[in-house]
Amino acid sequence: MRKLILFIASSLDGYIAGKNGDISWLFTDQDYGYGKFFASIGTLIMGKKTFEVSLTFGGWPYPGKKCYVFTRNKHKNDSRVDFANNPVRLTKELLKGHGKDIWLVGGSKIISILLNAGLIHEIRLYVHPIILGSGIPLFKNIDKKINMKLIKIKTYSSGLVQLHYKII
Repeated sequence: MRKLILFIASSLDGYIAGKNGDISWLFTDQDYGYGKFFASIGTLIMGKKTFEVSLTFGGWPYPGKKCYVFTRNKHKNDSRVDFANNPVRLTKELLKGHGKDIWLVGGSKIISILLNAGLIHEIRLYVHPIILGSGIPLFKNIDKKINMKLIKIKTYSSGLVQLHYKII
């Protein structure tokens, strides 16, 4: 069975973006396991704001992968993605399918919806050694306790720490 994996970075104080969606603080000095992870997934899902941020990267960052964007509004057709409006229903359908694992790219609204629905299997969190003080939180509106088992911790010379959890 496919797994839904949240692979995401945050500040030490739990923000995935700073004020006004700023992500300039994210380290890009090395791969941090991204290449291996990207090769292991076949499908990506994300919210509309995360999609819009990805469009600013100077080229489509997810070539060769099936990508779904959740939005409540009608959106112009885009050959790179399919738009959907029901994250829980579509994610359940995708998990029943065959193929490589599914990457939950973000953002916090979609993360909360899918955590509350019990659909996320793993969290791979890359904690950057910075405190932002405010911004977009990694988790919000979680309506239940979620227990996890630590799979792996990896530290990098930059001070970044990777935490890999399985949700139980």
